[in-house]
Amino acid sequence: MRLHILIPVKLLLASLLLILSAGCSPKTSQTHLPIDSLQSFSHFGQQKIQEKWWTSFENAKLNSLVDSALTSNFELESVWQQLQAARAVADRESSFLLPDIEATVQSAINRPQPDFVGGENIRFGLNAAYEVDLWGRIRSRVEAERYRARASYADYQSAAITLSAEIVLTWYQLIAAQNQLQLVNEQVETNEKIVKLIRARFGSGLIRGVDILRQQQLLEATREQKVVAESQFEVLKHQLAVLLGRQPQSDFDILNYDLPEPPPLPQTGVPMELVRRRPDVQRAYNLLKAADNDLASAISSQYPRLSLTATASMRANNADDLFQNWARSLAGNLVAPLFYGGRLSAEVDRSEAVKNQRLYEYGQTVLVAFREVEDALIREVKQKERIEVLKEQHDLAEKTYEQLQTEYFNGLSNYLDVLTAMDQEQQLRRDLIAAKYTLLEFRIALYRALAGGFETERESGEATNAENENE
Repeated sequence: MRLHILIPVKLLLASLLLILSAGCSPKTSQTHLPIDSLQSFSHFGQQKIQEKWWTSFENAKLNSLVDSALTSNFELESVWQQLQAARAVADRESSFLLPDIEATVQSAINRPQPDFVGGENIRFGLNAAYEVDLWGRIRSRVEAERYRARASYADYQSAAITLSAEIVLTWYQLIAAQNQLQLVNEQVETNEKIVKLIRARFGSGLIRGVDILRQQQLLEATREQKVVAESQFEVLKHQLAVLLGRQPQSDFDILNYDLPEPPPLPQTGVPMELVRRRPDVQRAYNLLKAADNDLASAISSQYPRLSLTATASMRANNADDLFQNWARSLAGNLVAPLFYGGRLSAEVDRSEAVKNQRLYEYGQTVLVAFREVEDALIREVKQKERIEVLKEQHDLAEKTYEQLQTEYFNGLSNYLDVLTAMDQEQQLRRDLIAAKYTLLEFRIALYRALAGGFETERESGEATNAENENE
């Protein structure tokens, strides 16, 4: 149930001044992080993290691939269009702060013709309607959509960071797979030579036939590893092609790279800097501010609404006389909600609950961001220790194999011991490549956890177009 009141213009203006002077428009509340204190990170470095963090690896080919993906990846383009839609919604809501103006033209022929000479009737008019935003309801709605647009921009920034991380990860996976394939090829050749050597000694009656079978079994197991490495290498090439917005059949010139050592540990900064920098945290914060403005708008909907309308029209029997006489009107309409069955108060309760939900989501997002940094730091530190242990194991396994091989050919040991030592040494070499890739994976996770947004080519192009339009 609504109460409509039509009042004279002078009284309307006086009432408007009185209402505005009351100043009872609901205000958005302060939004604070629901965490008592922020502790420093457990590890830190001195290297300043770059905005485009992948350039820290100093690989021109990798830089080119990431730049290409940021302009050609379809999923990132989809998120960009989502951002444009969110900005358009904010512009649409902003239009309600301005009056709506319409022009109408009507032409008719009347039969019979009692009142109009010639029976022709032409009308032209202008209509304007405007809702006075007494309590900030419209402005709160506008602000809510603007915050959602900022959250959508943070989504785009997060998608760009995720895409760049996937490109870098896939690139180093490719290099690791290539290194594994090269290593397995070497091991296949080595095992083939040993099979030939054992067969030659078998012909001399120096060894047992079972030793040939065992070495042949190791050779086949190594060939299986080669098949797996070849499959992994091709699959990763397909994955990289799709990330670049190309068909999976596209080929790449993968140069012979070795897995690099990670750059020096970057500065982690203080936790509050991470809160301000990370796009996912900014997204959670902007959604919280949007929910806060939704609550203010819901509260304002319980108050009276004031709208103004103005019309100017003319009518004539022919086009020549159309602009001779004008009729004008100005009206005000004050609508006060009296009984809506609790609908408006329920919307306030819902909006307040959503705001609280966004507040706790914001806090959880911050905690997850801190955890990701801490996880990446501790994993990198421990992975470096693991690599050192693996290197020591490999050195011992290599020495053991060489010792047992010498003893075997001198008739002092069993070939099964030699075979076991050879298998362990070859497996440890493969494990070392995998461990070096994992170390790079943890460093990429750290960069991703610390990364802030960066400007993409789409954003620079949009800014350039906006400058050109302004000129």
